[in-house]
Amino acid sequence: MAIPSGSGTEVLKRTTINAQSNTETSFRWDGTMATTGTSTYTVPTNHIITVLSIIVCEQGSASETFEIYMYNGSNNIHLLKGQPIPSNGTFVFNDKFVLTGADKLIVNAGSTANIDFLCSYIDQDWS
Repeated sequence: MAIPSGSGTEVLKRTTINAQSNTETSFRWDGTMATTGTSTYTVPTNHIITVLSIIVCEQGSASETFEIYMYNGSNNIHLLKGQPIPSNGTFVFNDKFVLTGADKLIVNAGSTANIDFLCSYIDQDWS
């Protein structure tokens, strides 16, 4: 991504994934909820996404594991792998990190599950 040289916007937003199971799903960055099992959503060109937190909630009344990773165009970079979450439990990942155009932020469950994800982020739009 080029260094921004004009005006842009910086907006606090959120995105969600509902009822995640064991098929990869990437977050959407356009204000709509991701379709579970779709991992093709990417950060738009000329956007910088600063992830502030991801809240994870197990909804299926069973202990599960999950993973969060980013795809940078050639490699999966794991942020969490095999992270346990108890039955009806909540897990908060609040380490800040940055995504740029064409990156994907992907979640998956270790088995058939029902896990919700809410991601709070800052979207810097230089398009």
